[in-house]
Amino acid sequence: MQYLLLLHAEEGQWGKMSADEQAQGLAAYGAFTKALQDEGRLVASARLSLSDTSQTVRTKGGKTVVMDGPFAETKEQLAGFYLIEAESPQTAADWAARCPASGHGVVEVRPLWTVAA
Repeated sequence: MQYLLLLHAEEGQWGKMSADEQAQGLAAYGAFTKALQDEGRLVASARLSLSDTSQTVRTKGGKTVVMDGPFAETKEQLAGFYLIEAESPQTAADWAARCPASGHGVVEVRPLWTVAA
């Protein structure tokens, strides 16, 4: 089964880190990604652009409303994701706990919707 690990973090924190801290952070994510690849679990992953580059789109009463930025004001923003293969929700949660984002933000684990044939 596939699970989406949604990484939420405070966007402004990266710029406050020293070059050494940033290098350590990139190395930690690189090691996590490699571990997923080595076990054949990684389907896809990406880091997202900052939330001020996003748009929120809603359609109400036949009219489309487009707003700049995220719809909800929150301390942590969606920063990236990993789409992984895992045999159980517990296995997916175990991988989420290994993700560096769990140490400085939140990792939401959500199974992909499957439709019974």
